[in-house]
Amino acid sequence: MSISSNRLLPGIAAAALLVASPALWAAGTGNVYVSSEDDDVVTVLDGENLEKTDTIEVSERPRWLAFSPDHSRLYVACGDDDSIDIIDVDKGEVVDRLTGIDDPEIFAIGPDGKHLYISNEDDARFTVYDIEAKKAVTQVDVGQEPEGVLVTPDGKTAYVTSEVANMVHRVNLDSHEIEANIVVGNRPRRFALTEDGAHLWVTNELSGSVSIIDTESNEVTDTIEFDPDGFRPEDVTPVGITFSDDGSQAFVTLGRANHVAFVDVASREVQDYVLVGDRAWGVALSNDGSQLYVTNGLSDDMSVVDVDEREQLRSIPVGRVPHSVVVDTASE
Repeated sequence: MSISSNRLLPGIAAAALLVASPALWAAGTGNVYVSSEDDDVVTVLDGENLEKTDTIEVSERPRWLAFSPDHSRLYVACGDDDSIDIIDVDKGEVVDRLTGIDDPEIFAIGPDGKHLYISNEDDARFTVYDIEAKKAVTQVDVGQEPEGVLVTPDGKTAYVTSEVANMVHRVNLDSHEIEANIVVGNRPRRFALTEDGAHLWVTNELSGSVSIIDTESNEVTDTIEFDPDGFRPEDVTPVGITFSDDGSQAFVTLGRANHVAFVDVASREVQDYVLVGDRAWGVALSNDGSQLYVTNGLSDDMSVVDVDEREQLRSIPVGRVPHSVVVDTASE
């Protein structure tokens, strides 16, 4: 499947909202966190009823979200402030900030929780960042406009998309050298890795497709294309992707086509399209795997989709231009 410090900064304490009870914020709650680019907040929804419980003010233009391995911290990429904010999940507030990171786009956290692996869109670089030391360890030149980053569970390999070069770069995290440049579709964006690690699925925004890479040969072995009824090919812009808990299904958000595609992983065939909001972007599974949460960037809401019934149950306002959604699924 697809797979710090606690010093409160001056000025951030006033910006953060009231702290909720420890029970609400404990790891493994199923709470849902959504970044809002235009409101500079992370919205928190209760994992049981999806009611809004809090908004946490962060730096400018929050986009990508990722938990530390133990889910005690939530990291937030804030592109317009060149920073990554760190939210204490138990307290429900920003407790630290990593600064001087040029336009962080997307990042991954290593399995040991010690390093961030960051795509720097403006610099065409991939940065390895030491969290405790608060500094870059090294930078690797990659193709222009890097975005998606995925680190393998063993912490040995990172994959980085280059939107302009139409490539996926495979980076050795011991040597910090590029091992392979893999040509995929037009404007590759995000990843999902199968549970056995054998195949990497890559969304191609401008090709309206997903490329499937064999991770042993570093070659594209299959391509899945999407054509929901009523949309022109140029409006089908896949971005977000995740797998079901059992790995049998892939869920792909189709951007301007306002749908989520359900794909059978074994046959690699599209099974269904589910209508959601305007410009479906981020996607995550609920704690029990029964629902999909989809952020819709142009309708300012999050769609809740029933996985078994393959239908939208409701939409929830989550701030202006919601970008990413993550779920607190760690065990206590």
